[in-house]
This record gives sequence, C-alpha cells and structure tokens, in this order.
Amino acid sequence: MPVANDDPASRWDLPIESPLIVDPENHPWDDAADLVVVGLGGAGVAAATEALEHGASVIALDNYGLGGSTAANGGVFYAGGGTAIQREADEIDTPEEMFNYLRIEVGGVVEDSTLRRFCNESVETVDWLLKHGAKLSSAVCKDKTSYPPLDKFLYHSDSSLAAPYAKHAKPAARGHRGFTTNGKKAWGLGGAIYDPLRAAALRLGMRFSAHAQATQLAVDVSGRVIGVKALVIPANSEASASYAKYIAAGSKWMGLLPPSFPLAGLTQAIGQRYLAKAKQIESKHRVARWYRARHGVLLSTGGFVMNRTMVAELAPKYLSGMPLGTLGDTGTGIGMGVSAGGSLGLAERVSAWRFINPPLAWARGALVNAQGARFVNEMLYGASIGDAMVERNDGKAWIILDARLRREAKLQAKDPQTVPFQRDVAMMNLRMNAKKAPTLDALADRIGFDRATLAATIASYNRAARGEIDDAFEKRRSECAEIAEAPFYAIDASIDSRWLPLPTMTVGGLRVDELSGRVKRDDGSCIAGLYAAGRTAVGICSNIYVSGLSYADCVFSGRRVARDIAAALSIPAQRTAA
Repeated sequence: MPVANDDPASRWDLPIESPLIVDPENHPWDDAADLVVVGLGGAGVAAATEALEHGASVIALDNYGLGGSTAANGGVFYAGGGTAIQREADEIDTPEEMFNYLRIEVGGVVEDSTLRRFCNESVETVDWLLKHGAKLSSAVCKDKTSYPPLDKFLYHSDSSLAAPYAKHAKPAARGHRGFTTNGKKAWGLGGAIYDPLRAAALRLGMRFSAHAQATQLAVDVSGRVIGVKALVIPANSEASASYAKYIAAGSKWMGLLPPSFPLAGLTQAIGQRYLAKAKQIESKHRVARWYRARHGVLLSTGGFVMNRTMVAELAPKYLSGMPLGTLGDTGTGIGMGVSAGGSLGLAERVSAWRFINPPLAWARGALVNAQGARFVNEMLYGASIGDAMVERNDGKAWIILDARLRREAKLQAKDPQTVPFQRDVAMMNLRMNAKKAPTLDALADRIGFDRATLAATIASYNRAARGEIDDAFEKRRSECAEIAEAPFYAIDASIDSRWLPLPTMTVGGLRVDELSGRVKRDDGSCIAGLYAAGRTAVGICSNIYVSGLSYADCVFSGRRVARDIAAALSIPAQRTAA
C-alpha cells in the first residue's frame, strides 16, 4: 500500500498534530475528567452514559454536535436473542441462533468469544436502551426488504431469510427500527435511540462541548495518553449559535441528493456556501483548550468515507462509490490514534450497499457481471451483493429483466407500502437507466456482454425458475422468475452507475483489544490511556455489514470502554436511573 509519509496529518490531509509530551502536574489544563470522549455519536454517547452510571466523570467533545452518522441514519439497531421487542412481536430467537448467523457474516474479524458476548448481551442492551428512553416498536415486517414500510419497526435487516444462511441458523427479525418519523424519509431517524441516551448522559453529569474539534493528544513521558487539545467555539456565544445554524444547513444541503443526480451540483454548492460560513467562524472564534483524562481518552469520531484522500489510498476500489456519512466522517480520530502509535486494521474494507429489493421483481431477475454471468444470490442483503460486485467483479453489475418483470417492478414500486425513496429510485431507473433490446443477443451487444455467456446464464436461470435444476447460488424456486418475454432490459447497477448510486461507508479503523477497547500498536501491545470505539475502530461489522449492525456495535464497543474505565477506578456499578 503506497504512502507518502508516516505523518497522518499530511498523509491524509487531517487537521491534527503529533502528540505532545507534557508534565501532567504542571500542564495548564482547562478541565479534567476520568474519561474524555472525542466524538459524541453512538459509541461516544454509549460510553459516556455507561461510565457515568458507574460513577466516573465524563467530558465529551464533538465538532458539530449533531450526533454523527448514528443520529443521521435510518434508525435501525441490530439486536436479537429474544429482546423485549422480539418477544412482544412473537419473534422466536436465541443468542445461539443469532451467533450462528452472525458468525458467517463477521468472517473472523473479531474473536468468536467477542461475537458471543455481543449476542449474549443483546437482550440486556435493548433493555438498557429502553430504560434510558429509546423508542422502539414491535410492529413487525415479515417479508424481506432493504427497509421496512414506514408503519413497521421490526424486520429482517440482514440475509438470514436467504436459503444459504437459513440452513445454518434459524432466521429472526433483528432489525429494531426507532419508533419515530421524519416525514416519509428513511434517514434522520437514529435520534429515536441516540437522543434519549444523550439526554441521560447530560442528566447524569456529562460535561459537553458541542463545537470542539480535537486536534492533538497529550502524553506523559512514559507514552501514556493523558489528555487532548481541542479548538473550541465558546458555548452560549453568538458565534456558537451561528456556527450551529450554518453546520445544520450545510449538512442538510450536502446530503439532499446523490452527487451524480441532476441538480446535485446546485445542492452541493449551496451546502458548501453554508460550510464556508462555518469555516469563517472557526477561524475567528476558536480557542485552544486542554482536557485532562485521568483514566482514558476515547476516540469515537466515526469513519473516513468523507475523506477522499484516505479512501484513495486505503480503499481505492470504492472511490467512485457514493460516500455515505456525515461531516465528521473524515478519519480524524483514526489519524489521532495512528499518530500515537495505533495500528490500522481492515482499512480496505468498505461496506457497499447494492440494494435491489424492493422492487422484488428486480431481485427475481438476474444480476450479472461485465461478461454476462451471474455472481451472487440476488436475494441477499445489499452489502453482501455490493461486496461480491466490487471485490470480485470489478464493481460492474447489471440487473437483467424481461418485459413481464419490468411490468411487475413498476407495479411494486407504486405499492403504497413502498418507502418513497425506494419508489423514486426504482421508477427513475426503470425510465432512465434501463437499456432495451428485442433479444438477449441484441442486449448483450448493446451492453458489451459476451453473447454466449449471457445466453447460457439466462438459460440456466430459467431452468432453475422452472424447477428443473437447483439454482447455482441457492435461490429458492419461488425467488427466481423466467426471463423469456421480449423485450429484454439491463439496468446498470455498477459502482459508478449515474442513476443507481452505490452508497459506501468505511468499516475498518484502529485495532483494539476486544476485552477493553484499548488501542493496539502493531506489535499487539496496548497504548495506555487510549481507547477507540464505533467506526473509528475495527468491530463486529468490519467484514460484512447488515442494517443496524454498526449502530449496535457502537453501543457494544462504547459500553465496553466505559466498563474498563470503571474497573480501573474500582467503582462499583451505581446504575443510576436516568
């Protein structure tokens, strides 16, 4: 992997400095706490709340104060084993079945013992979230979909219903979607879980700076991390209020349309204008402040998908994908960890979401590569399809339909139960992104497939649809449809498709000790006083992502850090009600 140099600031264009060696007793600290949290998204707020329950003191710093990707996402939290919500919905699940399924998806990126803890603690985790006011519902969607109808809040957010997985583990609905709405949008819903946790942390005594950008770690002569410097816009000032307004507006406009869509240039330009105004406030009103961490600094600033320099170096296959993240996903926390000697792991792993259901007719068609050959079970979760497409097929894919499937797709897209963003994407691609031809040979010529390969692919697929043979990718007969009625269509589903953007998010990060969350060096030793959690760290979802797994891993890894801090302090759990 080529690198310009070993300095993460210049190598990845990050606004950070190398750690400063200080005398802890004589350094001019502005504030101090047992735990200093850098980045108050899902992992940070879980760590803060848990630590406070144990009686530790907590300072939290965040650059934007919006809750990061956790608050901005679709509000799905992956949990199972028989949660209160599952029981209310009569969904039968056990920690063992949850483990059996996830073990396939996790692929060994964490130890089995860690995955078992994650599964065994899942019921208690949901109880903990509910205790702090998280809003969940047992209204269940039984059908496979990329995102449930807006009146359903528990669904199969993974591939567990697909035959290749169902034979190894009993499926169960494990996607717990926050019981809230954002009009008819499927984003900005994470607050149903995040907001109550942040409110609980504040009630328990968390000291929070909403517009504070951490830029430098402080270490003592032994190399232990003992604090952090942040550039802060003073709270309750006119500058702080203006900054919050500009950041919120910039974030809204930047995320309004995928960059490849018509008018996206305009919305991006408007967003950049607001962000430029925020930058002016930063340059005029920020002051440097030092925060002492008596027992640990937690880096939980998210991933790095918005830092295209980092993506180009560490995960170049995904550079043409659509970044799925928020303004804070620039890799700053990862860079700070590396600057202190932290080891980077699985940075090449990116979750790429090629959802093709709904409409179900697309998934009953055939997904083929650049040669015209199928390469995946089309009923799998979108991240599994995206991984197969990018990692093994050069990011190229087309959905092959016939006239009948195209008609079915249009009807399914117009179904009132279909979420508007799913409907709009499906209809736009059926109209704008579907190449048409009178025969399969003509379609192959138009796209550039090998004629013989496409013909053999569809012939075999049609035999599986008729029940004459087993499908090569283990699709059930009912999940396949004959592709026989002319004309024929190919929808470009490649990573660089203009009309069907491929959302991408980074899932690698700093390597951590899986019992404590302490950041590891390349030699496997831990950096004293330094922790990482969420997408700043390698975690449960760093191989194959399923909806809600990152959110759940954020809470799991954040609470793990808090417990290690409490153990170091020898504080008995107080479990103060929020």
